[in-house]
Amino acid sequence: MNSAKLNSYNTQKLLLVVSITLLVLKLAAYYLTGSVAVLTDALESIVNVIAALIGLYSLSLSALPKDANHPYGHGKVEFLSAGIEGSLIILAGFWIIYECVYRLFHFTPLQQLDQGMILLGISALINLAVGQYSLRNGKKNNSLALISSGTHLKTDALTTFGLIIGLAMVWITEWQFLDALVAIVFALIIIYSGFSIVRSALSGIMDEADEQLIDQILNVLKDHRNENWLDIHNLRVVNYAGFFHIDGHITVPRYFTVDEAHAELDRITAVLAAHFEERVEFSIHTDGCIPEQCSLCNKAACPVRSADFVRSLDWNYELVIQNKKHRLPE
Repeated sequence: MNSAKLNSYNTQKLLLVVSITLLVLKLAAYYLTGSVAVLTDALESIVNVIAALIGLYSLSLSALPKDANHPYGHGKVEFLSAGIEGSLIILAGFWIIYECVYRLFHFTPLQQLDQGMILLGISALINLAVGQYSLRNGKKNNSLALISSGTHLKTDALTTFGLIIGLAMVWITEWQFLDALVAIVFALIIIYSGFSIVRSALSGIMDEADEQLIDQILNVLKDHRNENWLDIHNLRVVNYAGFFHIDGHITVPRYFTVDEAHAELDRITAVLAAHFEERVEFSIHTDGCIPEQCSLCNKAACPVRSADFVRSLDWNYELVIQNKKHRLPE
């Protein structure tokens, strides 16, 4: 297991321990108060525990090396894990709404709201800190499992703070129906969070183009660009939850020998590998330039030049994903 995967795995273990601890705190708060709003938070914490277990398993599986049956590795299981977590969050949100509607017509007296709010406040602060830590590590290691968990925990913390405000209103006004109404509002926020996580998971499973990631690759290449790299086109990146498979074409001077063209590929590979560490694999094809590209080529000593250099083109997302060699607009 490489360092990035090990860090993600250890972070997920921390999330599991924290999720179990917070579940106990919130169940204690519900026992003290009898509040459906507090029950809302406790139900979501059950989802957190299940999601943490699924995330831990998916990270251990994604860390397995490539094999004959999985030539690109096992990383995409993290997308499945995130999809399951998001679905559970959505189900929890609808379950909470059901409970709230029931409580609107079947009031249960609330009690010890002050102690319940203290326990919820402690759990919210822990959730916020651990969620931020998970989100930071997830972005650092490009782990959707950790990003999903971190986003979920931060949302959970914010909803808990909102619930505390709602309970304070009930405590002050003694309008106990506010308990269920506040819970419904935050259940809708929870459902929205779940849909966002599922959307991200489906994007990864379906290999949706990641403009931000391609821009990151282009910035690295532009920082090291040399006169032999006329263009990069048909660029595609498949994200296997932190492991990238990069496909693309690079145009080099057409008079280059096979060895010279391969040397340019080695330079590109070295540049990207240094940036992405052990998390990248390449399938890059070399193309020879065409006369129509002379006007954007600034190679000083070119024996086949047929037109003067005019200007270079900036490599951007819209340009490099096209399956054609670059030319200056007419």
